[in-house]
Amino acid sequence: MERIPEAEVSQWLERVPQWRREGIEIARTFTFRNFREALAFVVHVGLLAERIDHHPDIDIRYKQVALRLSTHSAGGLSEKDFELATQIDQIAPK
Repeated sequence: MERIPEAEVSQWLERVPQWRREGIEIARTFTFRNFREALAFVVHVGLLAERIDHHPDIDIRYKQVALRLSTHSAGGLSEKDFELATQIDQIAPK
């Protein structure tokens, strides 16, 4: 998987406006009503990640879930990161 050229990253970020750029990653934090909902969301994210064979860094803190995406083999952001971010946004609470 090839890294997205730096000049194109902002265009890709427009597709996932709730995600923010942090260095060579994109990140988003989700807040739930309780730990059970947060954990269920993480399980769903894990199933999505397995399906496309692209895995986020996940941090669970009680009812908050922070996700970070980058393509380690590409040394930065790739189309896979934005594909997974889009799928995660579709299952995220509104």
